[in-house]
Amino acid sequence: MTRRRWIADESSENSAALTGGHADHLVRVLRARVGQEFDIVAGDRVRRGRVVTIASDRVEFDLGEEVRTSATADITLLLSIFKFDRLEWAIEKCTELGVARIIPVFARRTDAHLVSAAAKRVDRWRKIALQAAEQSRRLSPPEVETPRKLKDAIANLDGLRIVLAETEQETQLRDALSAAEAQKVCLAIGPEGGWTEDELAWFQQAKWLSATLGPTILRAETAAIAAVAITLSSLSM
Repeated sequence: MTRRRWIADESSENSAALTGGHADHLVRVLRARVGQEFDIVAGDRVRRGRVVTIASDRVEFDLGEEVRTSATADITLLLSIFKFDRLEWAIEKCTELGVARIIPVFARRTDAHLVSAAAKRVDRWRKIALQAAEQSRRLSPPEVETPRKLKDAIANLDGLRIVLAETEQETQLRDALSAAEAQKVCLAIGPEGGWTEDELAWFQQAKWLSATLGPTILRAETAAIAAVAITLSSLSM
């Protein structure tokens, strides 16, 4: 049976701990007991951990042998902010798929009330990413950055940079990926209603490639998940 994986809040050479709400979930919801074993991410390694003490806000582990892990893809997701419930679903699923970094951005068509409320949501988004990373047995959650303006975000990213655009009619995402043979990819997903003409001009000026996911118009969260899945498939070929 596959052991559940947890990302330690604290770790030293041969011990680790979950604290706060992290520990409470393990104790109250999953009913952990002394002697039970889990995979524990401690620093940059995964080790077998045995529960040695339990409290409502702290669970401590003795760390044993190292567990073999596989490398994750280097995908940055530039994600325009849209309705929070669907945005959070996209963050969860793209974390499960393996993105390394998520940058929430304010686009022209991002609703004003979402712009004003976004900063207060970042901790929640990071918690969602952490839980999804543990569920999918990742070494670490993706870095979820503080929301920023689109124009500020697109200039300083490296690797193969692709903006998914409804106006693109010719270049499929898979073709753009295979032509470049890149191992580090940035994907930009627009808001509800898509990118504006001036935003697409910013991408072009910053040397981003433009690609399409096909002739149908997808919801933003669907586009994000589809783009990440296609990119992962292309990178692994």
